[in-house]
Amino acid sequence: MPPLSARRMGTCYLEMRVVLTALETLIDIGRRQSAPEKLPDGSTALSSSKKFGISDFFTRNLFSRKPKEPKPPSQNAPGWRLFGKVPLRENTTKDPKDSFTIQQEYQVKVGPAPGPQVQLSAARRKNLEFEPLSTTALILEDRPPNLPAKSVEEAMRHKQEYDEMVAGARRRELKEAQKKKRQMKERFKQEDSIANAMVIWNNDILPNWDCMRNTRRVRELWWQGLPPSVRGRVWSLAIGNELNITPELFEIFLSRAKERWKSFSETSSENEMEADSGSLQTDRESSLDLIKLDISRTFPSLFIFQKGGPYHDLLHSVLGAYTCYRPDVGYVQGMSFIAAVLILNLEEAEAFIAFANLLNKPCQMAFFRVDHDLMLKYFAAFEVFFEENLPRLFNHFQINNLTPDLYLIDWIFTLYSKSLPLDVACRVWDVFCRDGEECLFRTGLGILRLYQEVLLQMDFIHMAQFLTRLPDDMAADNLFSCITATQMLSSNRKWGQVFSALMKDGSKEIANHSPAPRS
Repeated sequence: MPPLSARRMGTCYLEMRVVLTALETLIDIGRRQSAPEKLPDGSTALSSSKKFGISDFFTRNLFSRKPKEPKPPSQNAPGWRLFGKVPLRENTTKDPKDSFTIQQEYQVKVGPAPGPQVQLSAARRKNLEFEPLSTTALILEDRPPNLPAKSVEEAMRHKQEYDEMVAGARRRELKEAQKKKRQMKERFKQEDSIANAMVIWNNDILPNWDCMRNTRRVRELWWQGLPPSVRGRVWSLAIGNELNITPELFEIFLSRAKERWKSFSETSSENEMEADSGSLQTDRESSLDLIKLDISRTFPSLFIFQKGGPYHDLLHSVLGAYTCYRPDVGYVQGMSFIAAVLILNLEEAEAFIAFANLLNKPCQMAFFRVDHDLMLKYFAAFEVFFEENLPRLFNHFQINNLTPDLYLIDWIFTLYSKSLPLDVACRVWDVFCRDGEECLFRTGLGILRLYQEVLLQMDFIHMAQFLTRLPDDMAADNLFSCITATQMLSSNRKWGQVFSALMKDGSKEIANHSPAPRS
């Protein structure tokens, strides 16, 4: 290649200078357009631009970029969430004019909406006293910038729907708050009443039990329910100890029961399968193995009497000791509920003493020994007062052939501790310890009175199912109001007189009032 002449070299040099000058001019223009008017510290940018050399051209980009700044949270734009209270939405760094580009293009194509545009700003939600939860707040939100704006009619309709939602939620919240307030008021009132009654029982009644137990003041206070702190002691005094059982005697029969359990555990399963029900009835002490099965079904919702629970061994001991103490009675299904209620209120030995004396009462002994003739007399006496107090329901039961043995047996066997809520059952026990067996049948009539209108709409099967599984939400005050309204008088005869008359008349009265118990 021939060497360039001096003229040619000068021409190339000038052309290169023109190109570099043009490039520097473009770079300077790009820098000025991208540079901010004010610096982050508040000072203004310099008006004079810096001249870049050829080295700067190869070490810099042709156009400088504005560095990304962190997005500051906006305090005005509403959020957009599906669940929960709606938080504030973060603002973007774009120009506010750019955020409505798509919306403006849409309006240019379809034309502006008729009437003034309704701007649903978030400011009016900031002053709300009630902030609804879930998706009720979404209806008041503006649509995102990339969607068409709401029309006037749609925005007003959404506003009305939202106001209705908020008003309904406010009403529900107010109603719930009033309900809780009433419940708390009743609870405080009940706690004050229990505290005052506890002082009276501890200071006035229990120290002078023999002379005050039958006074009108004590009986009225008794009817209102015993304070839990004195309930066990009052029950023990009211039941008494006619059998003269001592704690030492309890330990003796408990040891015998433990020996029996040990022998049962050593017995092979084959021998247990060969034992028939007749032999179990002959030797009632052998019913110890039935206790384990029944304990697991005692107050299952409390989870305290099942295996591993804090009262499992205590209940097992009391029932086992009684089975050895009364082999002629043995263990009968339902005893576990009575023993469990006593264990919740008394110590182990005291619970056993009260349990043995309680089951020794005539009514309980008739049912647990399955004395059919005596049970029929109790059923007949019950139906006498049933017909006297609730004639409509009595006739309905007669038409559907629903006899007392279908529901009374379970109630009497467990003293209502299985059929009623535990707190209600304890109040029934309070009055039972005061009035005796009459209270059991009066309580049964109170339950029938409480659900009379419901039972009148049922047939035989539904009535039997309902009475064997009463509602769990039964209130003690409602039940005792119905018990109070039940008069235990028939032709000016009280319960004891009617029952005595049936005992004398025997089979004649029984045949007219009640069929034989169904097995």
